[in-house]
Amino acid sequence: MKRSFENKICVITGAAGGIGRELALELARQGAHLALSDVNSEQLTKTQSDARDLGAEVHATRLDVADHDSIYAYAEVVEAHFGKVHQLYNNAGVSGTGELADMSEELIQRVIDINLLGVLHGSRAFLPRLVKSGEGTLINISSLNGFAGMPGLPVYCATKFGVRGLTEALRADALLHGDPVQIVCVHPGGIKTNIARANIGVLSELPPETRELRLRQLDFYENKLLTYPADKAARDILHGVARRKSRIVITRQAKTLDRIARLFPSGYLKILNKYMQRELVAENSEL
Repeated sequence: MKRSFENKICVITGAAGGIGRELALELARQGAHLALSDVNSEQLTKTQSDARDLGAEVHATRLDVADHDSIYAYAEVVEAHFGKVHQLYNNAGVSGTGELADMSEELIQRVIDINLLGVLHGSRAFLPRLVKSGEGTLINISSLNGFAGMPGLPVYCATKFGVRGLTEALRADALLHGDPVQIVCVHPGGIKTNIARANIGVLSELPPETRELRLRQLDFYENKLLTYPADKAARDILHGVARRKSRIVITRQAKTLDRIARLFPSGYLKILNKYMQRELVAENSEL
């Protein structure tokens, strides 16, 4: 049976922009009530206002998911405000571009704190409440980089593979105990958001030749991969959640890469590398 979002209490982290904002607006259109959070208070207020205009009751809070203690306090606030929680969308994330040797210890830790530990603690804080609702859903946002590695993204890939493993293990626990909760891992491909450029200032610290390569890779990601509209990605996620899917892969490129990685687990990186080299050379020749 298709699941309805009407009158469901839905929690979304990273709701100020990108997929998080579009999830909030689409859920509002479908009759849900929202608990929204983000570190960007100004943009979060805009999402809150727009969702309210669509008829949703909205509770908005500034939250940095890298502050893990605050996640538990936030879960208590949301439950106190709405009385229950039906769905959690662990969406907040950062890119963390750079080869391992080029990344500062501070940047590595922040990417891990937000992308992986933020999801872990969010799941831990809200999962008992989702189970208590009797119809809860935990939705963790991984990435195509949760099943396939890419150059220049070792820490990001580590966190997204981690989200995948965490989510699948949580689903295994829920099945073992017969908990009334749906646990979903989402693997978006190239979604058109600002996440890739969010940490571009870090590139200024790199040697000139390394910085040039990273900028070319960034242009490649934006022009060739990060093209799928965020509002369409949000609808795809909700479509999968409504049909009780446990794994949602978004974009044609991500679905293709998923198949290649499963068919050629030892060789898919060579295939991907040849494609990227060809595209980078072609793009450079056009400059």
